[in-house]
Amino acid sequence: MAVTEFFGEAEALREATRGRVSEVTTASPLAARKGLEAALEAAAREAPGSPIDQITLRLKGPQPLVAVYLGKPGGGEDRRLEFDLATGTLIRSADYVDKPLINRIHSGEAFGDGGLVAAMMWGVSLIVVTISGIVIYWSMRRKNASGIGRYFW
Repeated sequence: MAVTEFFGEAEALREATRGRVSEVTTASPLAARKGLEAALEAAAREAPGSPIDQITLRLKGPQPLVAVYLGKPGGGEDRRLEFDLATGTLIRSADYVDKPLINRIHSGEAFGDGGLVAAMMWGVSLIVVTISGIVIYWSMRRKNASGIGRYFW
């Protein structure tokens, strides 16, 4: 995950736009309104009647975007539609999941509430085993040891 975060597309964009200043300021908060409205109209044509989970705006960068995250009518995540903020045209449509499967497995979430409880218990157990191991190690040391032998016997 760290490699993806460090070398990923999102990080490259953050680095490339870090020095840029957004054209939209607090004095002009509605400057992106027309593009947002056009993107929502295009989303309605692309996926009529789909529930919208969230909308994000990326106001600075080489191509300002509106990302519309669609859900499924019965619940759950479906697709992410990215639109050009200036024109409202669809740039990309991709599957959208809130968290990748590997993250859900790692946290126990993939196994329901029982999996989350088991993951929390496992985490607490690891902390307890580590602390008790340090206590046992400390109690086994020789009292009159010197040099490096104080730490390794």
